Amino acid sequence: MPLAQETEMSDSEVDEFLGRHETGVLSLAQSDEPYSIPISYGYDAGARAFFVRLVSTPESEKRRFLSSSPRARIVVYEESESNPTSTYRSVVGTGTLEEISPAELTVEHVEQYGNAKRPLFEIWGQSKKDLNIQLYTLDPDELNGRRTEIDRDAAE
Repeated sequence: MPLAQETEMSDSEVDEFLGRHETGVLSLAQSDEPYSIPISYGYDAGARAFFVRLVSTPESEKRRFLSSSPRARIVVYEESESNPTSTYRSVVGTGTLEEISPAELTVEHVEQYGNAKRPLFEIWGQSKKDLNIQLYTLDPDELNGRRTEIDRDAAE
């Protein structure tokens, strides 16, 4: 049976991990209804904050969820394997998304949103004039990382 060892990542490990990734999953909730989407993000290790650009159509679920100022969770994860060990890493940030209006944009914001690359999985059936682009920050109340290593050859 494989032997698993789970450890908590340090703040510096979390910052390094988030800094070298650019995509994750954003989850929102309204009452008892969940909503999750893949996103790209920029991450500022100094402020320990995420910068997210979200694009939605007028009738989209995303826009409906965002209009309620929901609590949010961003999950970033990876899996790597070097025989016989598999390593899984994940970081979870939880907080409230704060919309940044164009009038409030600073040079620092523009630099961070520039790091939030537009993912290849954004494909739209509507013309661009119908899309709403909103900029958000997530300054997490909680930011935790875990590393799990599984030795597939070890026996209990």
